[in-house]
Parts: sequence; C-alpha cells; structure tokens
Amino acid sequence: MGSFHRRIVVATCHRASAGTVRASLEDDFHHFRVELTHEVEHVVHLQGTAVRHPYSLCASATDPLTQLVGMCLDKVASAVTRATDASAQCTHLLDLAGLAIAAAATRSARRQYDIEVPDRVDGRTTAVLSRDRQPLLRWELHDTTITAPVPFVGISLQQGLARWALETLSPDLAEAAIVLRRCAVISLGRHKNLDAQRHAVPTGRCHAQQPQRAALALRIIGSTWDFSARASELCRSDAGWLAFADLPT
Repeated sequence: MGSFHRRIVVATCHRASAGTVRASLEDDFHHFRVELTHEVEHVVHLQGTAVRHPYSLCASATDPLTQLVGMCLDKVASAVTRATDASAQCTHLLDLAGLAIAAAATRSARRQYDIEVPDRVDGRTTAVLSRDRQPLLRWELHDTTITAPVPFVGISLQQGLARWALETLSPDLAEAAIVLRRCAVISLGRHKNLDAQRHAVPTGRCHAQQPQRAALALRIIGSTWDFSARASELCRSDAGWLAFADLPT
C-alpha cells in the first residue's frame, strides 16, 4: 500500500505589461516543465520540456504545444482546450500550460498544488489537495464517483466534472477541483503493471495514444517512481529554475 502524489508549482516573473511564467509538474508517472512569455494579453513564446515520461514519443508532444502561441491570456486554465485539439496534445503538458497561462492572466506570483491519492481498497480512497501548503479539497471516492462531501456528492470523475465546476464553483476552487480530478483518475495507474506494456494504447486520447503513433510510442521501463514515502522530493530539481535563478537580477 502507498499513495499517488503530484506536485505542481507555477512561478511568475512580471515586467510591466509583459512577463515570464514557469511551471513544473511531477508525479509517479510524469515530470514536465512549461515556460511561457507573454506581452500585454497574448502568449508570445511557449516551450515544454519532458523530463520523465511513460512513452518514448511523449517528448515530441512539446511541438504541438506551441499551437498555444498567440492565444489570449485567460484566467480559466481549461481555456486551452478551446485553443487547440486536446487529443493531439500531451494531457499533462496541456494542463500545465493552462495553469501557466491562467497565472499570467491573474498576475499571481506563485502557486503550488500538492495532491495525494492513497491506493484504493475495495475501490475506495480519499483524495486530498492542498494549495500553497493549505488543505483545500478532500474527496471520498468509490471507484470513479465522489461520495463526499457536498456539493461534490455523486459527481463522476469521468464525465462532466470540469463543466460543472466552472459553472458552480468560484474560479479558484474550480481550478483546484479540475486539478484534483485529473490526479484521482490517473492514480489508478498505480494498480497496473505499466512496464508490462510494449507501447502506448491507441485510445486516441492524447498525443502518444493517437492510433497512427501508439505502436511507435514505446514504453520507457522504470519511468514510474514511487513517492509514497518521499513526496517532499517532488519538483526539487526544478527549484532553481522556478526561482528564475538563471535570469539576470
């Protein structure tokens, strides 16, 4: 028994009407970075980096991510799904880019999400999200349905949660709920022997899983790491980069 862990850190460096945002995501299965530059209200540069990923072709998903260049800044992170075909992107790079763009729009200085989803027992677990080290969301789950607390009772993780959250909750809480929903779903991967796969499954849901690409997206053996007892190490290697230590003062 253990737990799935994910950390997301978004840091901004503002300069009048322009600025740079750097965002890092690391969990059991992934480690990605996104950097964007914006001027006035538009994204003018966007670069993704795949540090650790499950399939050999995941890294090539940094190319389609540049389709977001020119997008208007939007305070809603999921607005990126209206600017590009999400199924042609890496899901996690796209999520991270959305959070970075939202941070640019709101001009927030720094935001950190920490998520834990213990391994399920008889299909049940409790998913917890903290924002800036303060507890924010705690969901009781049975399989892929939220059973507590109100107002989330009965909502499925697989369909409709994002739209419901954006229509029902405050923008900040909706963003957090969408982040937690993603983690609650992908945490199920801890119950599978992913290294037994030869290549990605052709579901068509993301860049590496497109039917024309899946057979070439070979499984990277050993790319899954267990942070059950060392969640504090997540994104540690990104600390200097997130602090803009490489930029002139």
